[in-house]
Amino acid sequence: MKYTGRRRAEEILNNIKGKKVAVVGDLMLDVYVWGKVSRISPEAPVPVVHVNRTSHCLGGAANVMRNIVSLGGKALAYGIIGTGENGEKLRQLMYEDSIETEDIISDPAYTTIEKQRIIADSQQLARVDYEDKGTVTKNHREIITERLISGIKADRIDGIIFEDYAKGLLDSNMVNEVIKEAKKKNLPVSLDPHPSHKMNTEGLTLMTPNHIEAFALAGIYLKDLTDPVDKDISVRGVAEKIKDEWNIEQLLITLGPRGMLLFDKGSAPVHIPTVAKEVFDVTGAGDTVIAVNTMGLLGGASAKEAAEISNYAAGIVVAHIGTTSVKKEDILSQFI
Repeated sequence: MKYTGRRRAEEILNNIKGKKVAVVGDLMLDVYVWGKVSRISPEAPVPVVHVNRTSHCLGGAANVMRNIVSLGGKALAYGIIGTGENGEKLRQLMYEDSIETEDIISDPAYTTIEKQRIIADSQQLARVDYEDKGTVTKNHREIITERLISGIKADRIDGIIFEDYAKGLLDSNMVNEVIKEAKKKNLPVSLDPHPSHKMNTEGLTLMTPNHIEAFALAGIYLKDLTDPVDKDISVRGVAEKIKDEWNIEQLLITLGPRGMLLFDKGSAPVHIPTVAKEVFDVTGAGDTVIAVNTMGLLGGASAKEAAEISNYAAGIVVAHIGTTSVKKEDILSQFI
């Protein structure tokens, strides 16, 4: 069943133009090393990659921001970067994508997060991460919280997205303080959670874990889902536990090739089947889902409409290698 026609989707996507969304989370530089493999190393049983080129793009919370901008919204960045080459590269990429960066903290003691992926013949062979969680301080969190609340009070923000990659930036106090202020202005607050960093928060508008993350957050042994998935007892139990513990209005569990499950307060679960025709790389798909869904809510969409539109957007990005963003026209082309 479809909940959104093309005309309605266009109306929603038109309404989000100029909406200002604060994105709070771990800013990352995604580096892709592209090459070809023609032999196995004589030193170890590993492929030798002949590098053709290297590319850089926004990752982590910065990829969420890029999706907001590509849909016509305004992204306000809240996070930390270092002052070295990677930090400057990340800031430059955000500037090129028209992301507002004045509330980013630059700290020479902080290690800018870099995720380097080695790609050969369209296949990811390895990933190398550069990070140091210990360089995030309580003072960093307090400054970001203060700046966020100031932006809310000054009516500079229409919605907030928390992107948690468990790198040390987010904590329960920050999220709860922001939710408290956001509710005074009736602003939606969304969270893309990390199962290893379960926060004690409540009052979120939207949470978007994937299947594995949802079971981990609920502390329930992971089980394969049965069809129809919206009737599956195990995932319904997981959803109820998460919604009760976190007091969430909308819980959207992404299921990869099986689509999404929406648990909206006071409504029966809704299964939204996947629309992806080809899947080359799921990197950044979760970033796209939370960005598009939150923007949809700001555009006046119902929970079902926002989820369906974000499902179409996810189907687009997984057909590309590497993190990418979607435009309004890309999404509308999926509606018949």
